[in-house]
Amino acid sequence: MQRFRDFLKRKDIEISLRRYGIDALGAMAQGLFCSLLIGTILNTLGQQFHIGFLNAIIFTLGKGEAAVGYTIGGCASLMVGPAMAVAIGHALHAPAMVLFSLVPVGFATNAMGGAGGPLAVLVTAVIAAEFGKAVSKETKVDILVTPIVTILVGIGLAMLVAAPIGKGASWVGNIIMWATEQQPFVMGIIVSVIVGIALTLPISSAAICAANGGDLREPLKPTVPADCQEITLPWGSVMETMVLLNVDLM
Repeated sequence: MQRFRDFLKRKDIEISLRRYGIDALGAMAQGLFCSLLIGTILNTLGQQFHIGFLNAIIFTLGKGEAAVGYTIGGCASLMVGPAMAVAIGHALHAPAMVLFSLVPVGFATNAMGGAGGPLAVLVTAVIAAEFGKAVSKETKVDILVTPIVTILVGIGLAMLVAAPIGKGASWVGNIIMWATEQQPFVMGIIVSVIVGIALTLPISSAAICAANGGDLREPLKPTVPADCQEITLPWGSVMETMVLLNVDLM
C-alpha cells in the first residue's frame, strides 16, 4: 500500500474532492468560456452590428438542403468538448502528451453526452488524465503508450457513461424547467439560492449550470441571417486561409 501511495505521489495523482470538485470543475468552466461562450459572443456581435468578418460562413458541410454553415463562433463552439478536456487536464497537472491526447477524448465525450456533455467530459477527462499520467514516461515508447492509454481509457469510458450521464442531466434539466413553469416564483427562489450558494463556494457555478443545461451541440448549427456573407474556404495552410479571408472581406 505504501508503494502505491508513493507511486501516486510521484505521478502527482491526488484523489481528493479539492482536486476533482474544485480545481477540475473550475478549469472546465474556463474551457467552456473560451469556446462556447466566446463563440456565442462573436456570433452575436456579427449579427447585431453586421460585421461581415464575424458573420461570414467560414465553411460548409453537406450538400443542398442538408448543408450546415459554420461561422467563426460556430467553429469555436464546435471545440467546446476539447477545450474543456484540455482545461481539466491542465488543472490536474497532466504532462504534454496526456494533455494533447485529451483533445479527441473531449470531442467524443461531448458529442456522445448530448445535454450532459460537459458533465460527461468532466468525468472522462479526469479519469483519462489520471491514467495517462500514471503511464507517462514509464516506458521507452512513451510517445505511443501515453496517448494510446489516454485516448482508449477516455473514449472507452465515454462509450459507457456519456449517454447515461447525458440522459440524467436532461432529466434534471427537464424537471427544473417543468417545476419552474408550475411555480415560477417558488422555483425561481430555489434556483437562485442554489446558484448563489455555488457562487460563494470555491467551485464553478458556470460549470454546474452548463452540466445541467440545454444541449450544447445546438450552437454548432447556428442560425445564419439572410444578409450574411458566405465564404467557402478550401482546406489549406493557415496562412492561405487568412489571405483568402482578407481578400474576400475587403
